[in-house]
Amino acid sequence: MEIWINPACSKCRSAIGLLDAEGAGYTVRRYLEDVPGEDELRAMLDRLGLEPWDITRTQEAAAKELGVKDWPRDAGARERWIKALAEHPKLIQRPIITADDGTAVVARTEEAVREALARSQPTG
Repeated sequence: MEIWINPACSKCRSAIGLLDAEGAGYTVRRYLEDVPGEDELRAMLDRLGLEPWDITRTQEAAAKELGVKDWPRDAGARERWIKALAEHPKLIQRPIITADDGTAVVARTEEAVREALARSQPTG
């Protein structure tokens, strides 16, 4: 598992606390420092089963400056959204946990963290 975090985010700290409490093996990615590129964002969106506007923090200052709330939310605008997320990583919702089964979740709740854990448990 990998967890994308902003250390200043209380939801990120809570998710890590739960992963630690469960003894989960994971790696931390501080995505504001190790910024994902557009291809990586596309792959993560596929794993999440979401569109870029679904993981965009529209209340951030950069989002307001860009006017993302007024952007179309359709296939034609998808690349524009991905480019904005790559150029302004603060806009990416967090934390995101990649599960060992190839999926990912936006882990803002304890339930979502537990879902990622369940998807990463060894079977058998």
